[in-house]
Amino acid sequence: MEGVLWKWTNYWNGWQTRWFVLEDGILAYYKSQEEVKQGCKGSIKVLACEINVNPVDAARMDLVIPGEQHMYLKAATSQERQRWLVALGSAKACVNNRTRKDSSESIKKASETNADSLKSKKSELRLYCDLLMQQVHMVKTAANNEETPDIGKMNEATSLLTATCDTFIKTLEECMKMSNANFITENLEIHRQVELSR
Repeated sequence: MEGVLWKWTNYWNGWQTRWFVLEDGILAYYKSQEEVKQGCKGSIKVLACEINVNPVDAARMDLVIPGEQHMYLKAATSQERQRWLVALGSAKACVNNRTRKDSSESIKKASETNADSLKSKKSELRLYCDLLMQQVHMVKTAANNEETPDIGKMNEATSLLTATCDTFIKTLEECMKMSNANFITENLEIHRQVELSR
């Protein structure tokens, strides 16, 4: 995925438009689309970061590597932020799956990798949970308009809510699969230990 996002630069310059490219688990940004060939101004590994939604600004998201890096971003609309959040979550999941497949040297290593993947998925679930809460609030606000419900805002909010619910359920199903795989892997290891001790 690629497109324009606003990036917080500093208190002097504030929010600046940047061209962002999400590819192979790396989110890189450039001053503009025209300057892509000149090299990126910065990047962040999606797998290493936490993705946080802003509780007040429906267009904002923060990418954080605890203790190291913060990238504050804003999309043009809440729908655009939603597309970026889904793309970032999917990129994080793809990197995790690739890592899990490549590290099948031993049952123990597979179990550790699966545990890391599960931790990452749980982080995604928290992100989608925050989004769901914001979007439910948007629906309530549109429905409780003093005179008549704002149908346009309700349609927009329910559309976002539907997409987030679908993504939340898909991620939850992936968590269940990982948990089951982890359970089976642990049982295989226990069975192998028992067989070796005989």
